[in-house]
Amino acid sequence: MSTVIRMVRTGTTKKPRYRIVVAENTFPRDGRNIEILGSYNPFDRVKGLIIDRVKVEAWVKKGAKPSNTVLKLLKNTKTA
Repeated sequence: MSTVIRMVRTGTTKKPRYRIVVAENTFPRDGRNIEILGSYNPFDRVKGLIIDRVKVEAWVKKGAKPSNTVLKLLKNTKTA
């Protein structure tokens, strides 16, 4: 039973928005999740990424592994 920090797709056709969530790796992509950590809008460069870093760090300490995409978003926002 391993947990993963990944993105869940929301929004409409051709206008995606994503939620950054904690889920078990066996859950479907758009299925159940344990906790919502933030959101990501790829069309909004200024306020596109909203994330609770305290919760993310707490889940990583508990053993949750971020997906490649979430890890890339976190690294890009740390430098900015």
